[in-house]
Amino acid sequence: MDLMNYWCFKSVVHSLNLKVNKSFVACIAFLIFGFDAIAQTKTSQQKLDSLLLLNQKYIRQDSIKGVLLTDILRLYGRLNSPDKVEEYALKSLQLSNKLGSKNLAAFTYNRVGLFYHGVSNYQKAEENYKKSLKEYLLIGNQNKVAGLYMSLGALYISIPDYGKALEMNQKAVNIYQKTNSDDELSNCYINISEIYQDLGQHKQALEYVRMALKFFIKNDDIRGQALAYEGIGLAYFKATPAELISMDILPNQKLSVALENFNKSLKIAEHIEDNDDIVSGNKINIGLVYEKMGQNDLAFKSYQSSIDITKKSNAKRDYAESLQALGNFYNNQRDYSNAVRLLTQTLNIAQQNKFLDIERDANLVLSEAYDKLKKYDESLAFYKQYVLVKDEIFNQEKEREITRRQMQLDFGVKEKDYQLKQQITTGELQQQVLLAKQQQQKLILRQQELALSDKEKILQRLKFLQKQKDLEAEKRVQGSDFERSKLISRNEALEKNRQISDQKQQIKYDGKVKIFLSVAIALVLFTAGLIYFNQRKTTKLNKIINKQKRELEQLSRVKDRIFSVVSHDMRTPVNSLISFIQLLEEGNIEQIKLNRYAASLKNNLTYTSSMMENLLNWAASQMQGFNPYLETIDAHSLSIEVINSLQSVADLKQIEIHNNINQGAECKADFNMLSLVLRNLIGNSIKFTPEKGIITLSTEANSEQLQITISDTGVGMPEEFVSHFNKSEYQGAGVSTPGTNKEKGTGLGLLLCRTFMGLMDSKITVSSAKNKGTQFTLWLIKA
Repeated sequence: MDLMNYWCFKSVVHSLNLKVNKSFVACIAFLIFGFDAIAQTKTSQQKLDSLLLLNQKYIRQDSIKGVLLTDILRLYGRLNSPDKVEEYALKSLQLSNKLGSKNLAAFTYNRVGLFYHGVSNYQKAEENYKKSLKEYLLIGNQNKVAGLYMSLGALYISIPDYGKALEMNQKAVNIYQKTNSDDELSNCYINISEIYQDLGQHKQALEYVRMALKFFIKNDDIRGQALAYEGIGLAYFKATPAELISMDILPNQKLSVALENFNKSLKIAEHIEDNDDIVSGNKINIGLVYEKMGQNDLAFKSYQSSIDITKKSNAKRDYAESLQALGNFYNNQRDYSNAVRLLTQTLNIAQQNKFLDIERDANLVLSEAYDKLKKYDESLAFYKQYVLVKDEIFNQEKEREITRRQMQLDFGVKEKDYQLKQQITTGELQQQVLLAKQQQQKLILRQQELALSDKEKILQRLKFLQKQKDLEAEKRVQGSDFERSKLISRNEALEKNRQISDQKQQIKYDGKVKIFLSVAIALVLFTAGLIYFNQRKTTKLNKIINKQKRELEQLSRVKDRIFSVVSHDMRTPVNSLISFIQLLEEGNIEQIKLNRYAASLKNNLTYTSSMMENLLNWAASQMQGFNPYLETIDAHSLSIEVINSLQSVADLKQIEIHNNINQGAECKADFNMLSLVLRNLIGNSIKFTPEKGIITLSTEANSEQLQITISDTGVGMPEEFVSHFNKSEYQGAGVSTPGTNKEKGTGLGLLLCRTFMGLMDSKITVSSAKNKGTQFTLWLIKA
């Protein structure tokens, strides 16, 4: 028998804290590992069949039975048979209760939790982990407790719940630091690094994964090394330019360094068992790097390879992530039909298994894809769902909790590092003394071992003789009891047959009752579900109808205002023009009156021209007649042109216009649209600013936007109008307010400005105070 397998088997039995006959342990160990050695070249099903046969033959209810049951449970888990996993878990738990073994119960719960964790059933995985944790806490097995904290931490990362994930890993770190378990501590560091990655703190993630890598290399942990190199690649790939500099590389080296680490991880993972998750993850990461490099063929092959790998396994999260990666790739390549197809599959898997982070990202990209396909209703629906899931994942309370735990964890790690340094310094000073003492102790221990060996041989001889006498006595007793046992067994067999018959009848009756109740409950739940979803659908439709009603009422008011303006304000200047022409025909009008009438008529016709221009522009925008042509525009030159066109109107009220727009300030906009917006806003400022007032134009720029501000010292606006204008659903007031010199307006100028800014992918906001002036701000795309 293989010596290593034998000692592994003894350690499992010992961990269950039960006493068994040593020779019997050796015999059963030989059978188990004899089967295992033969089955190394067989499938999991063949191994399972061997263990099931052995379990059937082994009828004693002891720790050996517990090992058999948990091994069968594990193999059924590999074959993805949840019913069988539950069945043998129940048998193992019943045995643990019979033997009074909390170790066996805790071990069973842990194995079931690992199975459900592997198939992404996080709710059942959490339940079994917590049951196992409770048992190990009662026993006081700190290493097992820490291991369960790590498993729970990994589970919470997958959900994701970063607050709980940090809490569990922190508890594990505290235990491993006390027990100096460096190999397990490295796994905690990997988990903490993953949390920092998800939170966007890539420099800290890199520090933790590098600490873990040192331990993995030291302990020759191959799988750990693959995970660590993948984590290092992700830290470099996701880091910002500022973080990269603090991580000692230049931003232009980012992709090459990330690709190098991903390939290291992939090369290691391909040579170990149970590697599908690491291999598929690296394939996705390598695809992302190639996509950034512009090598789309290589990126597609890498994404497709990840899908092929995860589709064969039962890891639903890995499969969903692979589909999502290829879907995002199609979206980036503007192949929106394929993007929608793959991301819809991704969304279905995420919703079924509550992968909230994947569900959130899939909703966002689907919204973008449907927008490009001009299916705006679907785009809006997916975007609303994206916002809901995003709010569900993360809120301010979790952010505060995570920040607090990060500080605690960082402090603990730094304190541990300091203690290690102190230990190293002290150790160097005492090294020579310890070496001398160790040599002396080795001699003493060797002498004690020889003495103990002699005593052990004598003791074993005495035990053998005593055992031989006990066996002879037992044989004589068994001979006399054999006949009596035969009679008793006959009676017991008859009684058991009768009981079995009664139990079968009861089981049949109970089964029929259960089927009836199950069908009834299913019907009730189905009916309740239909009612609930119909109510939800009705509520959503009512909200949409109410919103559309408000928008239609607002548009109706604007329409009424337009008809009022056209019917009244256009009639007056036309009638005036007719009267003026009649006076000219008669030829008896004085020159002074002629000049006065001409000036009045000019003002009316100027207002009418402005009104007509705004009306026509607004009507064209509503009929989607305007398609903006975005080009690079010199904001300074355009503002001078607009101010010159309005200077004569400002001079009439002795208003000063200060143009503080910087020379060389450029933006992306449609020239005619932006000119009209500036003309309307400056015209409004002139209209509502008293004589000798001041109008100021200024700019402010950042890396992405150019802000143009038009401020005046006029009468200002009411707070309710400012609040309404800044809302996204603003449709225009539909009412014109006279200026400080009773100037007229159409009430369409600001609506037109808002419409044109939206068409140019820009926005406009206003701030004002009564009798203190108004400030309009244009947020334009910087060239």
